[in-house]
Amino acid sequence: MSKEYEFAGSRFLGKEVNQKKATLNDSSFVVASVEAGNTTTKCILTVTDLKTGTTEVIGKHVRLTREIQKPSQLSAVFGKTLSGTELTKETLSELVKETIEQTLNEKGLTVEDVHFVVRSTGVTVETGEQLQMIILALADGCLKAGFPPRKMTGYLSLKNMPDLLRPHSYLECVYFDGAVASVRPPESLKNGVIANEMEGELALAGLKEAAKHSCIDFRNPCVAIDMGTTLSGRISDESGPYAQTIANFCGYAGAVADALVLEIDDDKKSAYEFIPSENETFEKGLETELKNAKNEIMKSVSVMKIPADRKRFGPFHIQRTSDSENGLILFGCDVGEDGSDLKRISEIGKEIYEKGGKAAVSRLADEVMSDIAVLLIKCVRDEELLKEGTLIGITGRAGISGMKKELTFQKLKEQKILEEPEKRIIFAEDGLARGAAVMARCMNSLGCPKNPIGGRRGGKCIMKERHALQNKKQE
Repeated sequence: MSKEYEFAGSRFLGKEVNQKKATLNDSSFVVASVEAGNTTTKCILTVTDLKTGTTEVIGKHVRLTREIQKPSQLSAVFGKTLSGTELTKETLSELVKETIEQTLNEKGLTVEDVHFVVRSTGVTVETGEQLQMIILALADGCLKAGFPPRKMTGYLSLKNMPDLLRPHSYLECVYFDGAVASVRPPESLKNGVIANEMEGELALAGLKEAAKHSCIDFRNPCVAIDMGTTLSGRISDESGPYAQTIANFCGYAGAVADALVLEIDDDKKSAYEFIPSENETFEKGLETELKNAKNEIMKSVSVMKIPADRKRFGPFHIQRTSDSENGLILFGCDVGEDGSDLKRISEIGKEIYEKGGKAAVSRLADEVMSDIAVLLIKCVRDEELLKEGTLIGITGRAGISGMKKELTFQKLKEQKILEEPEKRIIFAEDGLARGAAVMARCMNSLGCPKNPIGGRRGGKCIMKERHALQNKKQE
C-alpha cells in the first residue's frame, strides 16, 4: 500500500516548482539526511524513485543548534559553533535524536520506512579530534532514534540487501569505491585539506540530482557553491569515468548575513531567524543608504583564491601538504582576517535597522550575499576553470533566499562576468540533503542507467567504464 506526503518544491533558475505528491511504492528509496550545522540542526527526508532516478523532499524538521541543552558539569565540551554554542557528545546526540523523531512523527513514518541515513556536519572545527566527536555524536543520535548500524553503512553484497532494493542494485557489477556521482578527490588527498569537504561533495551531488527536475544536464564538468552559514562546494573536471576535484570552497557565507542582525535582537542570532519572510518592501528613500552600507561592508569582505601559505581562512583550518599544493585550488570568502571585521558588519546592520527596519536589513543581506556569489564566480572564471559548457549550481540559504537569485543574475550580466547566466546557473533548495540521497544510492550501487547522474555532460552511463576500471584494479 502506498503512502502520500506533501513535499516542499525546489528552485531552479529562480522559479518555484509547484508542490506535488510523492508516493512511496516498491521502487522508492527513502533516505534521512541528518546535519548538525552552526546555525541549524536538521533532518530532511527524501524519496528516490529508483526506476526514474528522481528524488523528492518529503519531510523536513529544522532546529536551531543554539537550542541545544546546556552541558552538565560532568560533560566534556569538545567544541563550539560559530556563534559560541558549546557542544558535547551527549547534548548534540540528544538534539539529533529529537530532530529525527520530530521529522518522522510529522510524516507518520517510522525508522522501518527509512532505508538509509547519511550524516554530515557544517560545524567548524579546530582539530580532527573535534570533527570525530561530532561524527560520533551524530551516529549516537541516529542510534538513539532507533536506526540500526546497518542503515548507516553500505551493503557489501546483494544477499545482505533488503528484498525491496535488490532488483534496483548493480552491486554485482560495480562496487562503491569512494566516488559520489562520479566525482572523487585526488588519490593523494584521502585525509582532506579542509574540514568541509564532505559538505562540498554532497552539495555537488545534490545539485546534479536537482537538475534532473529540469531540462538541464548538470554533469561534469561543473561548479557547486553551497552558501550555508559557512561556504563549501567543489569543482569537478571532465575526466572519465571519474572526474577529479580540482577546487574546493571554504570560508564565510551566511555568517556574513548573520552578522548584520547580531546587535539588533538578543533573541535572534542569525538572519535565518531574524528575516522569516522574503521580499519585504523597504522605504524607497533608503536606496542611497543601502548602497553606501553595502559598499562599506564589501570593503571588509575578501573573496579570493586562497594563497598557498594560508594555514587558516575564515573559520577554517587548512591542512596543506606538498600533494595538495599541486593542482588543487582553494577559493574562499573572509571578513577582515579570519572574521576580524564581523563586528563592524554588525554595527552597520544595526544602523540600517534603525533607519529602515527589517525590510531594509533583508535587502542589505541580499545585496551583500549576491555580491559575494558574483565574486566567487568571477574568481573561478579568472582561474580559467569555467570551460565552455561548464555549469554552476548554487544552494544554501545565503545564496537562494530573498532576492539573491535575481540580483546575482543581474550583477553577472551588468559586470559582464558571465554571458547568459540564466542558461548556466541553477539554484536548488536542500542541495546537501539531495546529495545525501545520491551518496546513499552510490554506496549501494542503486544506479539508474537510463537517467545517470554520473559521467560527462551529454554522455552515456559510465557503468561499463567503471566495471572495466575496477576489474583492472583487482588484477
